[in-house]
Amino acid sequence: MRKFLLVLAGLLFATCIFSQSGQWIPLFNGRSLEGWRVGDNAETFRADSGMIIVHGKTAHLFYDGPVMNHNFTDFEFRADVLTKPKANSGIYFHTAFQQKSWPEKGYEVQVNNSHTDWRRTGSLYGINDVPDLLVPDDTWFTETIIVQGKHVIIKVNDKTVVDYTEPENVYRGKGSEKRVISNGTFALQGHDPNSVVYFKNIMVRPL
Repeated sequence: MRKFLLVLAGLLFATCIFSQSGQWIPLFNGRSLEGWRVGDNAETFRADSGMIIVHGKTAHLFYDGPVMNHNFTDFEFRADVLTKPKANSGIYFHTAFQQKSWPEKGYEVQVNNSHTDWRRTGSLYGINDVPDLLVPDDTWFTETIIVQGKHVIIKVNDKTVVDYTEPENVYRGKGSEKRVISNGTFALQGHDPNSVVYFKNIMVRPL
């Protein structure tokens, strides 16, 4: 037991060093959902063949692991994503665990190449939306989110599609009061039973 605790302490110390040095750190081990947490409809998410596969009822998978104690402020995040036809999903940042419903805290970055929702992949959902189709279904692409202070940059395959600065004392309407820059974790969205989405190479680089 003592040996195990020493190994665990060493891993956490190494994680801390990587975090401070600004290196890329994996958030997903490719084998299991260890370090991630989901509330209702947990069966929507599973790990297989180096991927997180999203398919099922509405649910959200929150990063709950040791990197930065799952509490990020300034960072660069990236993931490789593949959508099947008519799929809808999203990547939340500066959010917090919820047992059910859509996350109230933080922003959503859209993953959607052919769903009926007109807001396409790369949108800062409901804030700075991208109406254009940037990548087709059934094709891997990389989605990158960079947050520094109040500044948010979203890239799809290294192309900047959103460059947004949150105004000081920004006003959000009722029900969206927590949709602001702050701090928090990441979450992957399971939107509906007809949506199938794959995520892999999920990484973060604290800034």
